[in-house]
Amino acid sequence: MELKVSSLAERPEMLDRVRDMADSWPAFAVEDLSGNAHYPRIPVELPEYVQFAEDEYGEVVAHAYSVPFALHAEGRGALPARGWSEVLVWAFSDLRRDVRPDTVSAISVVVAPRAQGRGLSGRMLAAMRDNARAHGFREVVAPVRPNAKHLEPHTPIEEYARRVRPDGLPHDPWLRVHARAGATLDSVAPASMTVSASLEEWRRWTGLPFDTAGDVEVPGALVPVHCEPERGYAVYVEPNVWMRHAL
Repeated sequence: MELKVSSLAERPEMLDRVRDMADSWPAFAVEDLSGNAHYPRIPVELPEYVQFAEDEYGEVVAHAYSVPFALHAEGRGALPARGWSEVLVWAFSDLRRDVRPDTVSAISVVVAPRAQGRGLSGRMLAAMRDNARAHGFREVVAPVRPNAKHLEPHTPIEEYARRVRPDGLPHDPWLRVHARAGATLDSVAPASMTVSASLEEWRRWTGLPFDTAGDVEVPGALVPVHCEPERGYAVYVEPNVWMRHAL
């Protein structure tokens, strides 16, 4: 597949086409409150940190979002346990207060369903790294959502994240893409995304009954969803894995 990679800062007329590109996220995975509040702001307020790829027909087939933030600001320093959601809060807090960023965090790499399986995720990760380097940064960090963890929802994330193949690369395919790009595993973010919603919403998102107390295995979820029928809600707390890319 021939690809043309651009940024939204270079081609702002592509904003709607990038935002409207089809994806394969589970319905519940886009219901984190921090994500709902901040993710849509990235292409509008930080277009230079959005890369997208067009195929030979001019169709948008992948995009990568990232955000600059001040990792080494007072009170920070370590990558946050609340991972993806907290780094979004940090980034937009820094932008509002005009705090100078020192690091770039990956937020998402999304490939259109019809273009998956062709190595586009690795190419978009490389584009994100190149963009951060071009803006003068020396590190990209990534709260990685291991894309095969949903097959083992009861395996502890620490165990899963550190599992390697005989060649020494991570067992998980998406972690492996980051490792091949030169990233090292920093830590686990045990509460990277939180989705708390009514049972009616969970039933609509998943098609499951959600009528039994305790843990519910949900297709696409990295860990079970905790269901409390007597209170009428269920909570999903997703772990991610922090990977660090020196540039």
